Amino acid sequence: MNRLRRLNTKKVIITIIMFAIGLLFLMPFIWMLSASLKAETNVFSYPIEWIPSDWKWDNYRRVWFGEQPFILYYWNSIKVTVLTTLLSVTVSALAAYGFSKIHFKGRDALFLIVLATFLIPAQAILVPQFMMYRVLNLFDTHLGLILLNSFSVLGTFLLRQFFSSIQDDYIDAAKMDGASHFTIFYKVVVPMMIPAISTYAILRFIWTWNDYQGPLIFLRSDDLSTIQLAIERFSTSSGELYSLIMAGSVSAILPLIIIFIIGQKYVIEGIARGGVKG
Repeated sequence: MNRLRRLNTKKVIITIIMFAIGLLFLMPFIWMLSASLKAETNVFSYPIEWIPSDWKWDNYRRVWFGEQPFILYYWNSIKVTVLTTLLSVTVSALAAYGFSKIHFKGRDALFLIVLATFLIPAQAILVPQFMMYRVLNLFDTHLGLILLNSFSVLGTFLLRQFFSSIQDDYIDAAKMDGASHFTIFYKVVVPMMIPAISTYAILRFIWTWNDYQGPLIFLRSDDLSTIQLAIERFSTSSGELYSLIMAGSVSAILPLIIIFIIGQKYVIEGIARGGVKG
């Protein structure tokens, strides 16, 4: 009985400590959210007014319906991010399946070559990419921006590690039933790897949404700009109006919070349902 009581006390203490650490990490976001709903004169008031006394919802109206067309930038970011994520997950999963479950001569050597390209800094190939996009007429287009991030060596490597954990007996059993590699991939491998695929999809969505370098270099038209470029322009045009800058920043990260919450749910469901029941 005493041992059980000690264990429960230990769990309570650990829970309180983890809650305090989590709250500490959330404090910058809470301050940003609070500042976005304050009058400009109260943003840096001390002591900090965590709950605004006068809620300024007009800050968000000025951000969304002001000089900068945030709705257009949002649509551009959503379109580019969603299509990039879908294409990147598909390509990486197919490549991972090929490198882990299809046996062909030189497979491992080819994978090492692909993996070696990950060592090349992205900044080192910007000039060749820029010139190639000019020749292919992909410069200043959303298609070019989507293709830029759709082929991920890191995604292929991560998914290959997960795919390698699947026993070949499942693959061999499907082949004996006459299934093709595409059928095996779609009906056998993917359902078992939902947690891994969901995790990479969340990461790719976040990386693409937060990408600033790609749109800055490969986009020139204002009507094609993404939300990251819009935030930079909005910060410049708003000057010292930190309440508006915080409102724009909250608007920019809101989709990331939503996609993480939704994605986390699917990851948990995938873990619960992804195993093979005997």
